[in-house]
Amino acid sequence: MIKLLIITLSYLLLFFNSSLFSAETKELKIGLLAPFSGVYKDLGQSILLSTQLALDEIDDSRIKIIPRDSGSNDLLKLKEAIKDISDSGAKVILGPTDSVYFDELEKYNDLIFISLSNNHPNIKKNIVSIGISLESQLKSIEKFLVTQNKYRTIIMFPDNKYASFIEKKVSLLKLKNYKLFKYSSDPKLLTGQIQKLTNYGQRKRNLESRVKILEEREDTESVRELKKLKQKYTLGGVNFDSVIIIDFGSSLKSVLTSLVFSDISEKDVLYTTVNQWFDESIFYENSIKTLYYPSVNLKNFKKYNKKYFETFNLKPNEITILAYDAIALIYYFWKKNKGIESINNFLIKDKIKGKIGIFTFNEGKVFQELNIYKTYNNSFVKY
Repeated sequence: MIKLLIITLSYLLLFFNSSLFSAETKELKIGLLAPFSGVYKDLGQSILLSTQLALDEIDDSRIKIIPRDSGSNDLLKLKEAIKDISDSGAKVILGPTDSVYFDELEKYNDLIFISLSNNHPNIKKNIVSIGISLESQLKSIEKFLVTQNKYRTIIMFPDNKYASFIEKKVSLLKLKNYKLFKYSSDPKLLTGQIQKLTNYGQRKRNLESRVKILEEREDTESVRELKKLKQKYTLGGVNFDSVIIIDFGSSLKSVLTSLVFSDISEKDVLYTTVNQWFDESIFYENSIKTLYYPSVNLKNFKKYNKKYFETFNLKPNEITILAYDAIALIYYFWKKNKGIESINNFLIKDKIKGKIGIFTFNEGKVFQELNIYKTYNNSFVKY
């Protein structure tokens, strides 16, 4: 088996500024499609500032960023922005931030889009999505569960407009030994659904029945067992040893709370969720002490946030670190190929190590090799 080379972008940024390519003088024009107006304008501004950080680190005056307002879910504005960027001579465009108009983007055969979307890791004819995809997250969790000898997993997610999307992604990954469980976003219904999943009613009756039997006995062993059982809420296990909860914010906390109230101990079931971008609010109003999830390189993430804040006196949106990496990626491929002619310039077998971690551009998909972190004592710890 051929061992893949891991290319470190931070090293390449310095290496490519050496005299090796001093003869090359043409400019690298990169279009930037971001929402500078509308409800997502703050995100657009944050992305623009992150590209400035990348340019400062690369320190190559031949790179020109051409930012244009793509609006917030505004197809007309998007088309106008793309035309303006194309007329300015840029062939590669960073953006858009989502996949809503991917069908429209595919019409521009002479342009290459590097999207921050995490919905479609498949590399299309002129679109590369570098967002932290659900596929990458689930693959990382699956590997982690195997190391923990967990083979009976429940994948839980809300029954909303994204449910079919999640089901499709899970089916494509061909995960083994799992069951799907959709739950209501209504807290009043959620508790009952979780109790049904965990067979809470029967386990509670098991406890009551056993306690009643032991109360009629006076031997030492029965008295000792009775004392232990009176500290419990249920008796008996469940038919799964791990959960993957695909949810966020208060909804995620509600699910975790319902599982705890259904007497599902962390000693018996391993709790995992998807990337939470190191959201510290998860430490609070959460009955689960140890929760595992995949995410980007925490050390680099903190360094990026610190540098961003020191430079602009602002906190960056989490996904802007992807834009930072994207500029370095485009620059790397431009230098490697002495230009960018088509999407094929991005198809390499080498692994790329960016700020977020390691990712690959092969077999027609973009995947990230994510780290597993756990919440512990109000902090995030790499597992």
